Amino acid sequence: MSPSIIYDFQKDASTTNWRVVDDGVMGGLSQGKLQVDDDGHGVYSGTVSTENNGGFSSLRYRFSTMEVSENHSVVLRIKGDGKIYQFRVKDKVNQDHSYIYNFQTSGEWQTIEIPLEEMYPTYRGRKLNIPNFKHSQIEEIAFLIGNKKAESFELLIDKIELK
Repeated sequence: MSPSIIYDFQKDASTTNWRVVDDGVMGGLSQGKLQVDDDGHGVYSGTVSTENNGGFSSLRYRFSTMEVSENHSVVLRIKGDGKIYQFRVKDKVNQDHSYIYNFQTSGEWQTIEIPLEEMYPTYRGRKLNIPNFKHSQIEEIAFLIGNKKAESFELLIDKIELK
């Protein structure tokens, strides 16, 4: 089975369905932003602040329901800044919890394969006592940085695929 593209950044890529959600929703002061650079990569960057009980920035992409029952993993083509990020999925956009997977960036271009079955459920940073991801669809993906410290960050995103 050939990979299905969830999103492939290009020079003229629209970021309309991408949304930054920072800890400001809880009174925090972190600030993230998304831009497309001259090479056609999504650049998710900003600062994480731990002031006012803050400590995270997230970048979310919602889309029409995508069937994933034939897929086993999500493949990210990214270049990070050496920091740890979370990749998150939701099978329904209106559910409160997400399924997450932490990954370490190296400062170089990386291809990171994330087994869907290893993505575990969390809500507001707490692991839930329900099974890991075993759904037949997804409607949202997200990247999140929240390493319990004040720091700047930059994550370049080339593409996201289902495999």
